[in-house]
Amino acid sequence: MGFLKIFSKEKKDTLDKGLSKTKETVFSKIARAVAGKSKVDDEVLDNLEEILITSDVGVETTLKIIKRIEKRVAADKYINAQELKVILREEVAALLTENNSDDVDDFNIPSGKKPYVIMVVGVNGVGKTTTIGKLAYQLKKSGKSVYLGAADTFRAAAVEQLVIWGDRVGVPVIKQKMGADPASVAYDTLSSAVTNNADVVIIDTAGRLHNKVGLMNELTKIKNVMKKVVEDTPNEVLLVLDGSTGQNAFEQAKQFTLATEVTAMAITKLDGTAKGGVVIGISDQFKIPVRYIGLGEGIEDLQVFRKKEFVDSLFGGNE
Repeated sequence: MGFLKIFSKEKKDTLDKGLSKTKETVFSKIARAVAGKSKVDDEVLDNLEEILITSDVGVETTLKIIKRIEKRVAADKYINAQELKVILREEVAALLTENNSDDVDDFNIPSGKKPYVIMVVGVNGVGKTTTIGKLAYQLKKSGKSVYLGAADTFRAAAVEQLVIWGDRVGVPVIKQKMGADPASVAYDTLSSAVTNNADVVIIDTAGRLHNKVGLMNELTKIKNVMKKVVEDTPNEVLLVLDGSTGQNAFEQAKQFTLATEVTAMAITKLDGTAKGGVVIGISDQFKIPVRYIGLGEGIEDLQVFRKKEFVDSLFGGNE
């Protein structure tokens, strides 16, 4: 009953639809790899390895999965495509469970921290501002009061887009003039949120992959200024990545995790790509929880990442 309450049929349908391109691509390739085979042999495993890599699972993570499957095949003698699909699903689920934090039920924030401050980082074009807007919507829907800070002051379009989302969702957006100090915007946002007893503050930051030192200094300054208002902030640094970029998303994750302490990730645009495997690889390689996944353009299409439901949707449930 708990599962049915937490993960509705509507959410499951959205997840299935969003991952359909990846699922269709992966399993059509697996079907071809085992066609005419009476058992899962080295050739099948080699083909499976190639399939996972081309689905942007990543080389290191793919090799881990293949090694696990080799052990299972040797011990249990799985011989057909259906059984290979089952074992693949089980091993990917096990890998995600080992390398990530526990699932969360919904768009909840930890109790006892008010305001809860989320600093959002990521390059331009990954869906960062849209993710902020959708997250604000979900948090407000759950009864939280939310403030947004437009600290990406280097692009007028970024500020305008955040203001549009604020109007759409019905939450205040704190902004300054173009080119203003991002840390100053963050300070004003947090000060206003404290004055108005807000529950959550979400700070948008500049989406430039400038040199690592410059990025680190800028994000560190924003953090230090916010601490002057509320100690121990930000409570979360959320990195937004575009899942459709595949290996480029890995590189962005590498750069941002080197530049600042990323505590959670959101992977967007999974509905328009066959590269959904990137979620598996990024979860495994960076050991940072994937908190949200974007599955469409609708305001409801940002979902909390639930490992079991993701794997069942991608690789098929216990059918």
